[in-house]
Amino acid sequence: MRNKNIAGLTHLGSGDTSYIFQYDPTLLECFDNKHPEHDYFVQFKCPEFTSLCPMTGQPDFATIIVNYIPDKKLVESKSLKLYLFSFRNHGDFHEDVVNIIMKDFIALIDPKYIEVVGEFTPRGGISIHPFANYAQTGTKWENFRDQRLLSYGNK
Repeated sequence: MRNKNIAGLTHLGSGDTSYIFQYDPTLLECFDNKHPEHDYFVQFKCPEFTSLCPMTGQPDFATIIVNYIPDKKLVESKSLKLYLFSFRNHGDFHEDVVNIIMKDFIALIDPKYIEVVGEFTPRGGISIHPFANYAQTGTKWENFRDQRLLSYGNK
C-alpha cells in the first residue's frame, strides 16, 4: 500500500526511469513536510551536474549544492536527479543555471530559505562558483539571506 503522503510522486518507486535531455522544471516533485513547525536545513549535493556553454556548446561540469529550510513541502530526491539531468543539453551561463534552479525550487515548494551554489570546474583556467539565495518576505530569514550573501562574497 502506498503511503498517502507520497501519493502524488510519479518518479520514486515507479520502476520506470526516463531521462529527459532538455531542461524540464516539471520533473521536480514534492511531498508534505511532516515537521513544518521546526526550522531545519536540507542539503542536496549533486557532484555530477552537466550543462552546456551557450556560446560554444562545450560541456560544463559542476557540483551543485542546494541548501534550504523547508516550509510546507520538501523536494523529492529522485525527481531532483531527473530534473538536474534535464540540464544535460541545456545551454546557459553558470550564473543563470544557479538562479534557474533556485527559482524552480521556489515555485515548487516556497521554502523559508534557499541557497544554491554551483562549483563549476575550470575552463580556460578559471572556475566560476555562483551563489544565489532567497528568503520568504517578512520572515526572520530575510536577515539571514543578506548575511549569507555577504559572507559568501568574502570567501
